[in-house]
Amino acid sequence: MWLPMLGMTALPHLGGFYGGYITRKEVKNWYPTLQKPSWRPPNAAFPVVWTCLYTGMGYGSYLVWKELGGFTEDAVVPLGLYGLQLALNWTWTPIFFGAHKLKWALIEIMLLTGTVGATMASWYSISRTATLLMAPYLSWLCLATALNYCIWRDNPEEKEE
Repeated sequence: MWLPMLGMTALPHLGGFYGGYITRKEVKNWYPTLQKPSWRPPNAAFPVVWTCLYTGMGYGSYLVWKELGGFTEDAVVPLGLYGLQLALNWTWTPIFFGAHKLKWALIEIMLLTGTVGATMASWYSISRTATLLMAPYLSWLCLATALNYCIWRDNPEEKEE
């Protein structure tokens, strides 16, 4: 059973690596040009935080998978919501850092945050431990949503003609 645990714990990191690839150049060139609130976390915090969050959510998904006996009919909703939130998570970085679409990134992260809440609600009766492993992630997303909002508000996008 250690192979599924390792695989499911590692899975979220795949999108993190891709996001890091996109972010690396933009953090040096584009991101410094934006107006940001004084309370934003330092850039160095993001890779550390995301490593912890991806590991926690991945292991939580393994606990749910194990408790439900694998990819069974009972697992469709809880693991389907997990997969949806993971896809939304991986999509935010290309929208914000890749396309520089602050408003669309804000809309996307609000959908992501709601989906994480729904995932947690669907996991609660299956594994409280898995649900608690998602709590720091939901908290971080609340901070990230507020940060995305402030950046969008304080950096009007140029209208395309």
